[in-house]
Parts: sequence; structure tokens; C-alpha cells
Amino acid sequence: MNLGIEGRTALVGGATSGLGAAISRTLAAEGCRLVLWSRDAERLEAAAAQIRQRDGVDVAVVAADATSPDAADRVVEGAQAAFGDVEIAILNAGGPPPVDPLGTTAEGWKDALQLLLLTPVAVATGLLPAMREQGFGRVVAILSSGIHEPIPSLVYSNAGRSALASWMKTASRPLAATGVTINGVVPGRIATPRTAAIDQGRAEREGLAIEAIRALGIPHLEHLHDTSSEPLVH
Repeated sequence: MNLGIEGRTALVGGATSGLGAAISRTLAAEGCRLVLWSRDAERLEAAAAQIRQRDGVDVAVVAADATSPDAADRVVEGAQAAFGDVEIAILNAGGPPPVDPLGTTAEGWKDALQLLLLTPVAVATGLLPAMREQGFGRVVAILSSGIHEPIPSLVYSNAGRSALASWMKTASRPLAATGVTINGVVPGRIATPRTAAIDQGRAEREGLAIEAIRALGIPHLEHLHDTSSEPLVH
């Protein structure tokens, strides 16, 4: 496949696991320079080394916890220091843990909204001026089916990702004539560590075997989980 992006610089969040890792490998195969972002520096370096060896592309890493208010500045500054302007930004992160929707906490909301809304919006906002100036940019957020129909027990994720989708749709209009696009992707059910963890939690709560939970399949809304890596991997 040739997507016509060889030589572009791409930032990928949640890059050490699940969909983030798969996206990183695909962009590397297309010839992109990569900035890998997650909170685990050791895993980032390992992922970067594998990509460099396999694809021969330049790879930089930025370790930052997306639940921290200063994460966006660190990511934008780190990416620009490594390669200059970023032309492709993949906004991807794991999700907050399941919670009783009647038992949420202020701290839980604070972390979830920082992770799923405030940090990705700030990262995109920091990268957009250069994209607009050069007349090219792609911002893509990995969302969840919870933005269409709330997923039981994933109340933090439902709210945070829905708010991000709303910002993206609103921001896309003034960018439409500049050569910069903003899009959200809602993947189906994918076998990632995040999905496995939520399946296991539901099996324990309902006293069922993990095989029985998986057999219920996509039609059950309880199984339309967030599909981006593992819990709180950024």
C-alpha cells in the first residue's frame, strides 16, 4: 500500500501496545518518521528499536503521562525538537477503568477528562499552527463506540471520548480550507490488552468463564469496548 506519506513526520500516542503499536508499524512501513508517545520510557525505547531495525526509518520517543496537565507541552516540544513540524498526529490512549456510573468521583473525572479530552486537544492545538502554515496536516483520534451508544460501566470513557469527538467536529470546519483534516476513527471489537482486561473484569463480576464473555460477541453493547491498548497507557 502506498498512502503517499513517505517522508512525513507522524506522532503516535499509546504507541507501545494495541492499536497504537499497530498504527506505528504501519506508518513506518509507509516511510514516515515517527515520534512514539506513551508514559513508559523503557517500552518506548524497545518499540522504537524494533521499528528502526525493521523499517529503517528515524524514530524518536517522548515519555509523558497523558493524565498530567503538562503532558501536552512535553509531547509537542519533544516532537518538534526531534524532527521539526509534525504533519500527522494520531491521538490515541488507553481508557479509564470501568466504574459504577452512580459511584464516580471527582478525582476519577479529573483524570479521565485530562487523559481523553484536555491532553489530546492541547496536543492537536499545539501542532495545528505549523500544519496550517504548510498547508498539510492530518489529525486522527482513535475513539470508541461509546460515542454513539454509551457502554455500561465505561462512563468516564463514554464522556471523555464523546467530548473529544465534539471538539474535533467543531474544529474541522475552520480548518477545511487550509489543507488540514481532523477525523475520528471508531474501531470495532479488536483483541487488545484493553479489551482483554475489560472482558476479564466482566467475567469476574458476572461469575462467568472468560470464554462465555467473549462468545457473547459484538451485538451486546457491554462488549463494544474501547479498543486502544491497555488501561491508562498513553
